[in-house]
Order: sequence, then structure tokens, then C-alpha cells
Amino acid sequence: MQSPLRWVLWDVKDTLLKVRASVGEQYCKEAERMGLNLSPVDVEAAFLQAYKQYSSRYPNYGVTQGLDGRSWWIRVVQDTFSRCRVQDPALLHKISNNLYQNFCNAENWEVFPDSQKALESCSSLGLKMGVVSNFDSRLKEILRVCGLLSHFSFIITSEEAGVPKPSPNIFHQALQKCEVPAASVAHIGDHYVNDYLASRSVGIHGFLLNRHDKCNQPDVPQEHRLSSLEELPPQLQQHID
Repeated sequence: MQSPLRWVLWDVKDTLLKVRASVGEQYCKEAERMGLNLSPVDVEAAFLQAYKQYSSRYPNYGVTQGLDGRSWWIRVVQDTFSRCRVQDPALLHKISNNLYQNFCNAENWEVFPDSQKALESCSSLGLKMGVVSNFDSRLKEILRVCGLLSHFSFIITSEEAGVPKPSPNIFHQALQKCEVPAASVAHIGDHYVNDYLASRSVGIHGFLLNRHDKCNQPDVPQEHRLSSLEELPPQLQQHID
């Protein structure tokens, strides 16, 4: 690495934190508050169908088609419950709005045990940090309630950027904020294409987080692989000076 490392960019979901319970369980919990008794397995299956359909028809929260993150998620949730034979429009409206707000609450997210220490270690090394995430505009609030927001100088979500990873454009937007060459920036994420390949395609030093040994990509060198975030600081230390 010719340029000394100055910045670390982070993916968030499944890298720093994860949804605490399954979508089916969380949706059913809210439905129960509304007097409905549904199967988490059925709701999970319905959600996956709805999510796949809307992701295909309205990619990146439909921001180029007149939607935003909130309206996109409201539609996904309503479609999910409609597939489970919930048809009352007022009930669908109430549940979908409640669930959209619920996912801003800390109790719905679990911060990985190694996340806070890794972020603190990066700061101790004198590195600045930012977020590049395929997420909607709730991300800043989620990071705040989970106690992680203060680590980051900026947050770029795909909704606000107008493009999702793996588009090079979202990384170029991040580099503009960093105001350093790509060679002085690292990116940490759990997705082989969206995080690892996409960041490296623009000259950023991508690291692939593989917590559960699910990635069998032979083209990822061992020195670019992380089985936990505890392995990150020593890797970054090598590239600072």
C-alpha cells in the first residue's frame, strides 16, 4: 500500500449489528398487539416474497421511481400481511407504520460483541471513519440508539446517495467526503460483491468479514479475510505508516 491509510468505511447490517429476532417474529409481535394471531413462519415466508418482489420492481427503495424508504417499506409490510389474509386497510396502515418506527428502536437490533472495540481501536490508530450502507434514512437513528453513531464522521445510505452498492458511484461519494485518494481508504463489509469487490473496484482496500465461514470465494486472499472484527486492527496497523 503506497498511500498511508487515513479512513475506514463501514458497512453496517450484518457487519456491525444485526436484526435481533427474525422478521417473522417481529412482525407477529406487532400483529399480536393489534389482536391478530399469525404464524411467524408464514409471515416470514410472506415477507421474503414481498421483499423480493419490491426489490426487483422498485430497487433501492424506489428512489428513482418516486418512492422513498418509508413508503417503500410501508408497501412491503402491507403486502406481507395481505399475503397472510389481513385485508383491513386501517389495520394494515397501523401495523405498517408501527413496524417502520419499531425498527428505529435499539431492542430490535443486536450489536456484535466485537463491534464497539473494533471501532475504538480504529480511532486509537488515528483513523477517521464513515459508513457506506445499503439502507434507508433510518440508519443514523439506529446507529445513535445502538451507541455507535459518535464513531463516524459521515453516513452515506443508498437511499440518500440515490444508488446502492455495488455501484461505484456510492463509493465515489464517500471518497469525496474523505478528501483522500482511494488508496488511503479501507472498507469493511460482509458481502462479497457489494462490499469486497465493489470497494476494491474503485481502489479502496476492501476487507471481507466472514463471521460464519460462509464465503468460499477463492479469489479473496487470506490477508483480506476477517473471521471477526478482532482481526481488523492489526491488519490496518500495517498500512498506516
